[in-house]
Amino acid sequence: MSETQIHPSAIVEPGAEIGAGVVIGPFCHIGPEVRIGAGSVIKSHVVITGDTRIGEDCTIFSFACVGEIPQDLKFAGEKTRLEIGDRNRIREHVTINPGTEGGGGVTRIGDDCLFMAGCHVAHDVIMGNRVIVVNNAALAGHCIVEDDVIIGGLSGVHQFVRIGQGAIIGAVTMVTNDVIPYGLVQAPRGVLDGLNLVGLKRRGVARADITALRAAFQMLAQGEGAFQDRARRLGEETDSDYVRQIVDFVTAASDRSFLTPGTD
Repeated sequence: MSETQIHPSAIVEPGAEIGAGVVIGPFCHIGPEVRIGAGSVIKSHVVITGDTRIGEDCTIFSFACVGEIPQDLKFAGEKTRLEIGDRNRIREHVTINPGTEGGGGVTRIGDDCLFMAGCHVAHDVIMGNRVIVVNNAALAGHCIVEDDVIIGGLSGVHQFVRIGQGAIIGAVTMVTNDVIPYGLVQAPRGVLDGLNLVGLKRRGVARADITALRAAFQMLAQGEGAFQDRARRLGEETDSDYVRQIVDFVTAASDRSFLTPGTD
């Protein structure tokens, strides 16, 4: 691994832990409680502060601000933290805040995510792996975003919303309710408009599972009874692990209701 490089104009405060081979560019400010994993590259004019852990082989681009206090008026300076995994790319002007005492005290991001320019990730967000957040999208506090989700540009996700694995949110969409795994959400007020079939095919999901998912979606859209009741019946009838994942997601506890097919 190459030698650690810190530009002379950068400020790295005493106490910060800088891993092997880290590059810190001009005019960066690294706070005293920051830990940066081996091989990460911090471009110029980046601020990383607070109790923040950056994993290995991450790249943070110019003018990003990572770990600054939450944009929550209830925040009173309590000790909270931000954890970011490995191989994440955080582009220009991205802001990511740590947790709050009332939300569990931690904002946590997995591995291999891409945050395009101008994105915001608020306090207490829990995010999985391989998530893509497109330019100028924003996630409010306490959201849960599972693996392999794509959030389109200029979209907004309401606080406490859960987005299930493999879902895709179209551009310029306001998401105010939970999104089932593999769901496709679009339109200004966030309509559940089908399944992320392109994403499923790209991941190599078997045709039989895709067929089962399509049938499950039709039952959720048109079956009798309340949305959760339809999901429970699906759970009793399905042999597909993918459909079971949707059932488990729908029947889990949530602070928000669900986006249901054809509604806003």
